[in-house]
Amino acid sequence: MQTTAPVGATPSGNRLLVRFLWVASAMYLVWFFGYEQWLAHDGRLDAALCRHLTQAGVSLLQLAGFTATVSPTNLSLVMMSGEPSVVIGPPCNGLVLYALFGGFVLAFPGSWQRKLWFIPLGMALIWVLNVLRVAALAINHHYAHQSVDFNHHYTFTFVVYACIFGLWMLWARRLAVKPSQPAA
Repeated sequence: MQTTAPVGATPSGNRLLVRFLWVASAMYLVWFFGYEQWLAHDGRLDAALCRHLTQAGVSLLQLAGFTATVSPTNLSLVMMSGEPSVVIGPPCNGLVLYALFGGFVLAFPGSWQRKLWFIPLGMALIWVLNVLRVAALAINHHYAHQSVDFNHHYTFTFVVYACIFGLWMLWARRLAVKPSQPAA
């Protein structure tokens, strides 16, 4: 005997998982062929993101009262008091993080109306974290350069990925689901 789910019932957990895996796989292929095979080789998108992040980090440092500038010879280099401090390269410009965050939200079931505001908001938060990271690493380099490598590879990586995980949990547990309907 077969039973069918009532109209409006949520799909089974297995169907949601299969859907998530298909969408995530399709998005990975788009990333691989669109970015890895084309845009990364072109380099202009990465260069623009690196320059923008450098300028934003320098602006934040200046706002906080530090003597910071963008190097006139390398637009991805933060200078602190005239000394080289932090270089922003393509692996650190945030593009992969934006794609990872956006891809998860797109692949996970949920309202498209909510996705349209949550994805840009989440990406903006990741960008702000990255600007804070650039500024903090520049300050770290200026005052205690021996700990920059550890903070760059571990401390800030943990903070950024923890934030992204928190955003994913917010999406999966609160925003992707529709508010429960009052019982009739």
